[in-house]
Amino acid sequence: MTGTSPAVVAASKLGLTFQTNDGPVQALSNVDLTIGKGEFVSFIGPSGCGKTTLLRVIADLEKPTSGTISVNGMTAEQAREKRAYGYVFQAAALFPWRTIERNVGLPLEIMGLSKAEQGERIKRTLDLVNLSGFEKKYPWQLSGGMQQRASIARALAFDADLLLMDEPFGALDEIVRDHLNEQLLELWGRTNKTICFVTHSIPEAVYLSTRIVVMSPRPGRVSDIIESTLPRERPLDIRETPEFLAIAARVRDGLRAGHSYDD
Repeated sequence: MTGTSPAVVAASKLGLTFQTNDGPVQALSNVDLTIGKGEFVSFIGPSGCGKTTLLRVIADLEKPTSGTISVNGMTAEQAREKRAYGYVFQAAALFPWRTIERNVGLPLEIMGLSKAEQGERIKRTLDLVNLSGFEKKYPWQLSGGMQQRASIARALAFDADLLLMDEPFGALDEIVRDHLNEQLLELWGRTNKTICFVTHSIPEAVYLSTRIVVMSPRPGRVSDIIESTLPRERPLDIRETPEFLAIAARVRDGLRAGHSYDD
């Protein structure tokens, strides 16, 4: 966490053990992490290391079995009840029978907002993700990248300060992914949201983040937290600079050091 900004997410000695038919499975162990307002923090690690589980704990979709976590100074459950975050899943998860504007407006309908307020928020969030003019289209009429942008708009619609993103671009081709990375950075710059972002991609984590949380294989632990020294304005070709490559090398070293090849 930078400066004296308030903690948006604060985890202390956080652990989570799932009970399965084959016995207990420890997904997270002794996680200490503080995320300040306006940060862009990526979680990276091997498959099964608990990245998504940690995101789900922040969202109160999973309950920790040890330690503590707070979101905006509240328990994770209170934050969920107050709709303190938006959540973007790996798949766009749009309803095919609803138009884009009605998909984006679904949480606003559930919240019981007036039609006028719904319309204003839908317009604003579609503008933010560059989907103005596609309001009446259906998800199947849009590309995969556009569907994910609609999913991001839906998560932004109720104007939470915290955005939780679980590998939202992982299934997209590299060119589309690069474009959406650029757009996400622009969106973050305009809104100053706090973003927690799960990824398997080292270049994506380095390009997007103010800090990169490197996680070890299960049980998931924080093995390194890397502060980015890159400027906030980041054209795509920054990925070819020595500074970018040095940060990427440190992330790669952290992943290698945390990985047990004896498992």
